[in-house]
Amino acid sequence: MSRPVTLFTGQWADLPFTEVCRLASSWGYDGLEIACWGDHLDPDRGAIDDDYLAGKRAVLDEHGLKVFAISNHLKGQAVCDDPIDQRHRDMLPDSVWGDGDPEGVRRRAAEQMKNTARTAARLGVDTVVGFTGSAIWKYVAMFPPVGQDVIDAGYQDFADRWNPILDVFDEVGVRFAHEVHPSEIAYDYWSTKRALDAIGNRPAFGLNWDPSHMMWQDLDPVGFLLDFADRIYHVDCKDVKLATGNGRNGRLGSHLAWADPRRGWDFVSTGHGDVPWERCFRTLNAIGYQGPISIEWEDAGMDRLMGAPEALQFVRRHLFDAPEAAFDAAFSTREAD
Repeated sequence: MSRPVTLFTGQWADLPFTEVCRLASSWGYDGLEIACWGDHLDPDRGAIDDDYLAGKRAVLDEHGLKVFAISNHLKGQAVCDDPIDQRHRDMLPDSVWGDGDPEGVRRRAAEQMKNTARTAARLGVDTVVGFTGSAIWKYVAMFPPVGQDVIDAGYQDFADRWNPILDVFDEVGVRFAHEVHPSEIAYDYWSTKRALDAIGNRPAFGLNWDPSHMMWQDLDPVGFLLDFADRIYHVDCKDVKLATGNGRNGRLGSHLAWADPRRGWDFVSTGHGDVPWERCFRTLNAIGYQGPISIEWEDAGMDRLMGAPEALQFVRRHLFDAPEAAFDAAFSTREAD
C-alpha cells in the first residue's frame, strides 16, 4: 500500500505530544497529522525557532513516525467568524484572543495561519488542513429573510481575509486544504463551488475531504471526489451513523449532546457508520489521490484507546492501491514489443 495511514492528533491534544507519538507508533500508524494546539505544535514558534522544530522531529524519529500534514482548525475558524464570542475564547490561546476585540481576534488568527504555512514549510510538509470560519453561517436557515447582497458580502469577506494568507502559502510552497464542514464558508457542494470562485480558484486553496460531514447533509461523498478531483489535497477518515426510521431524530441534531440516542446522526469510529468506504477508496484510486489517509477519530460512545487502533486496522483491510495493469490484459495473445 503506497499511501500512509496517519492519526490526526486534534482529538488527542489533552495528552502530551510524546505520549500521542508513543501510542500511534505502538498501534502501527505511519505518521501524524499534527494539530496546532495543546503542546503538539505551536506555529508561531515553529515559524522562527529551529531548535523547537528539531525537538519535534526528534520525538517523531524516536517513534518511527513521519509528519504528512499539520492542521490549524481552531485559529482558521476565527479568521472569518462573526460573531466572535465565548466559544472562541474557550479554544484560542491568549496570543490570538488578546483583549477579545472581534476584529483584533480575526487579524491575529490570520497572522497565525500565515505562520502555520511557514512552520509547515520548515517541517518539510506541503499541506495545512483547517477551517476558514464564516461571516454568514449564522444565516444558514435564511430566516429572518437575508438579502443576496448579505450573502455576497460574506463570500467577499472570505476572499478579502484569506487571499493575503494564501499569498504566504504560495510564497513558501504550501497548500491549504479546507475541511468542508458546517459552520464554514464552504460546507456543502454548492458553497464549495462558490468559495472557490470567490478566490479565483487559486491553486493554494484546496479541500480536505471528510465524508462524515457530507453524509449527514445528504451529499454523495463519492460524487464530491469526482467533481473536485483536482482540489482533493488531503483526506480525513471519519465515519458517521445516521438515525433512520423513527421520524423524530432530525438532521440538525436538536442541540443534543454527542452520543445522545435522540440525535439524527452521530460521529462514530471509522467502519462503524454509514460511509461507503469501499466506493470511496476505489474513487480515490480513480482520481489518482496518493496522499495520506488520516484517521480523525471521533466517537463519543467508544473508548478512544480501543477505537483508534481498531480504526487503523479497518482502513488497512479496506484500503488498496490501484492495479498497475488492467485485469483483462492477461487475455491478450499479442506479445509485448
